[in-house]
Amino acid sequence: MAGGVSPRGLKASLIALALSSAMASPAHADTLQEALTQAYINNPTLMAARANLRATDAQVEIERADGRPSANANGSLTEFIEQSSTSFFTPDRAFNVGVDLSAPIYSGGAIKNAIRAADQRVQAGRADLRGTESAVFSQVVAAYMDVLRGQALVSLARNQVEVLSINTQATSDRFEIGDLTRTDVAQSQSRLALAQGDLRSTEANLIAAREDYIALVGEAPTDLAPPPPLPGLPASAETAVDVALTNNPDLIAARERAEAAGYDIDVAGSTRLPRVSVFTGYDYQNFLGSVPNAVDPDNPTGPVIVSPQTSTAAQAGVTVSIPLFQGGRPAALQRQAQARASAALEQVIAAERDVIAQVRAAYSSWQASLAIIESSQTAVEAASLSLEGVRAENSIGNRTILDVLNAEQELLNARVDLVTARRNAYVAAFSLLAAMGRAEARDLGLADEGVLYDPVANYDRVSGNWWDWSRDPDPEAMSASTVAIPAADAQVPEEQPFETDEMAPEREY
Repeated sequence: MAGGVSPRGLKASLIALALSSAMASPAHADTLQEALTQAYINNPTLMAARANLRATDAQVEIERADGRPSANANGSLTEFIEQSSTSFFTPDRAFNVGVDLSAPIYSGGAIKNAIRAADQRVQAGRADLRGTESAVFSQVVAAYMDVLRGQALVSLARNQVEVLSINTQATSDRFEIGDLTRTDVAQSQSRLALAQGDLRSTEANLIAAREDYIALVGEAPTDLAPPPPLPGLPASAETAVDVALTNNPDLIAARERAEAAGYDIDVAGSTRLPRVSVFTGYDYQNFLGSVPNAVDPDNPTGPVIVSPQTSTAAQAGVTVSIPLFQGGRPAALQRQAQARASAALEQVIAAERDVIAQVRAAYSSWQASLAIIESSQTAVEAASLSLEGVRAENSIGNRTILDVLNAEQELLNARVDLVTARRNAYVAAFSLLAAMGRAEARDLGLADEGVLYDPVANYDRVSGNWWDWSRDPDPEAMSASTVAIPAADAQVPEEQPFETDEMAPEREY
């Protein structure tokens, strides 16, 4: 399974469902590629991660707005109820309106560095989205394989109950004719009771696995097909680590946040630097005819002097603000930002360590599971031959009923181990790809199916939007509810993907 398969092979074998078919009538995910596609377009965790990234995109425009011009209008209508006794200008009412425009010229680098920090956090958010996709896909693969394993184990358990039921009846018949003892009957009945309990347990586990699948995919599993081979698996743990250190989304996100924290230091330090802005304004005042006309005191009988009822004013200028003393606030803000940047750098190292540990552990688990598969296959073959021999020897009196029961249990245990090892190997291999950053939508051929979510599209859509009144439609849940999906049961199809010809049930006793 190691290496040698191109990503094109993954596209052909892992994802084959188009968006049109996925979004049409409720389609049951019978194959792993359908399950992954359905989860990609319907998983609420993934939908929430995309929404959070869109919120992060908005922060860039919020920071940019601080560097753009701003305009304000104000108006007032005042009714003078009682005038000052010393005032010679006594209007009864006044209407005022004004417009002010200002634009920042220099802010000590605060706006520039805040925008840079926001951009870096957008990059971190995109890496987080990749990580969420990878985590959801890993959960879907594990749930898919858990259902297959559960079905196989239920099938084996039911077969074991049937075999032991036949065995118990045959033992009772032989006891009736004096060929066996009551101890033999009791031993057969005990093993049958234990097998019936194991069957109930495996059925409950299968139901739980199917419910987990429904929660992740949004559809009930039906007749699941065998999973396709996983290409692109590394030849060594060292190769896997090298790829992961470059491509793991969690590590990339940590690095981007550390870089953003470095810009935050400059933003905090800018509070001690001057601020320069330009402004202009226009004011209009109207007394609404409430200013009385005046009479020339030197010519009381002369013409009345009409008082002006309106006035206008305009102004423009430059504002410079130079901080002289702020009580140590700028230094405290910068020390705080430096401490947070230091924490972000440590988080990079922590993420790197975690990635290395994940990759090595997943690789080891994958290799161990492959070895267990090989040994379990040998054990199944040997246990089958052993059971056949013990049965033959029992028929001539050289073996006891207990020997037959033990041989049957050994064969069942070997089959269970083989089924579990196959599940573990596949899940570990996919987890290894996920830790390497190679188990995301872009790696699974979703671009060819037209369902790939482009995180850059929303960033470009909102970038440079200066209009205060633009907004998106009211939010609503995009993923579907699973309330209407019937509760899972423990029914299994006749054929099991995890069962080979060597694992076919033997019903003869």
